[in-house]
Amino acid sequence: MKFSLFFLVFLVCFAHCSKSQEDTSVNEKPVVETSKPVILFFGDSLTEGLGLASREESYPSIIGQMLKEKKLDWEIKNAGLSGDTTSSGLARLDWVLEQDFEVFILELGANDMMRGIAPDVIEKNLQTIIQKVRKKNPKASILLIPMKPFPNMGFQYGKKFEAVYTNVSKKEKVPLAKFLLEGVAGVKELNQRDGVHPTKEGHLLMAKNIFEDVVKILPKKNYTK
Repeated sequence: MKFSLFFLVFLVCFAHCSKSQEDTSVNEKPVVETSKPVILFFGDSLTEGLGLASREESYPSIIGQMLKEKKLDWEIKNAGLSGDTTSSGLARLDWVLEQDFEVFILELGANDMMRGIAPDVIEKNLQTIIQKVRKKNPKASILLIPMKPFPNMGFQYGKKFEAVYTNVSKKEKVPLAKFLLEGVAGVKELNQRDGVHPTKEGHLLMAKNIFEDVVKILPKKNYTK
């Protein structure tokens, strides 16, 4: 029941989420010089960390800290943008890819679903994003983060939407991460007042949910401090 209520609120909130939140990462300066290897996170408000005090509290930054604790020294770049769909993400992708990166984490699709966009369109956009990433950097490791369907979207749509990520994973031969919001969605204490966007504590759990998936795709080269 909590999960269903969460996504009903989620449906309304995402329709009004603004893209105007101050962006201090690659969305301002796509070309960034760094001596460290880069993990580029590309997604919507969940990746951006909408409503948090700073991006240092978002799950990508937390994953960066967790890597450092394992003596793995990676630069984290957060290219999340509130309200992004797979189409708008695709439209801004070339600009974001102007910087160097070794790992690309893709989290998109929830806003498409909220708008009722056809699953086959979502699937095609995700595939095209992955293909463009590979064209830019053939050696890059890629991880796809799946989203779950909103209960109120109906069984048939939900089934097709959930299959999108499995299909893209198989067709493009990219690994799927665990569900990012496992244990967070619908939990009042782990979400902000809107009941949708996770708190700092929620982002910590999100980071833990997919951390091992991220570690698995890191290049074999030992990037240590």
